[in-house]
Amino acid sequence: MQLEINVIDAFTNTVFKGNSAAMIITESWLSEKLMQSIAFENNLSETAFIVLDNKGTYHIRWFSPLTEIDFCGHATLASAFVLFKKNPTLTSIKFSAEAVGVLAVKQTDHDKIQMDFPNTKPEKVSDIPDSLLAGLSIVPIEVYKNSQAYFVIYDSESDVLNVERDNDALKQLAPLDVVVTCQAKSADYKDYDFISRYFWPANGGDEDPVTGSAHTGLAPLWAQRLGKNTLVAYQASKRGGVLDCVVAGDRVLISGHAVHYLTGFITVEE
Repeated sequence: MQLEINVIDAFTNTVFKGNSAAMIITESWLSEKLMQSIAFENNLSETAFIVLDNKGTYHIRWFSPLTEIDFCGHATLASAFVLFKKNPTLTSIKFSAEAVGVLAVKQTDHDKIQMDFPNTKPEKVSDIPDSLLAGLSIVPIEVYKNSQAYFVIYDSESDVLNVERDNDALKQLAPLDVVVTCQAKSADYKDYDFISRYFWPANGGDEDPVTGSAHTGLAPLWAQRLGKNTLVAYQASKRGGVLDCVVAGDRVLISGHAVHYLTGFITVEE
């Protein structure tokens, strides 16, 4: 059978930046084995699979090249971007995912897409795992943790940008990944409140270019530290990406641009 596939660069308004995600719409779920094989073949951070039910809700699942992921922000943004383009009369979309429930997504007046996610604020860790300390070349100032990752606080942008990692050590933290982050202080990052990088050798690869899900933890963490609920974040990977974040109680609103890269067809057998 032939399936349409779209590849979108998320959290950027420039192609070849941000984080790439593939998106495939089907009438019913493909087998998990086939979805995982497609994601492995695509070799992108995530491939999203979408099934529309008879009530107008889009059910969504996300696969990295290695495994199914509970929650992915940039592939949700990419999927919404495709659906809005295919259905110009749509102004909002409801996604449903088993691990995070219903996710409301809408287009904003600033040509961005806003996603309404659960607040996953991390809690401070008193006993830092040896594997985390061994896996990073710079000692953390503080460490926090939620259900997705360890959040490592550094003092400066240079620490976030220059930290080296030992993937074998960080894999020992599975199923958790690792975020390194700091307040944006220098002139180079004057437009942002905080920056981060995301390492996920246990679940997807070396470094994720832009990670929307991580910002459901990063935004409330920095909102508390900086005393503000509206923040602009920059994920400082080689591709880079910008995320507008609003902390609203038990929800975090994350907005960003997206650009179209590819539409094509894949031929597979179920």
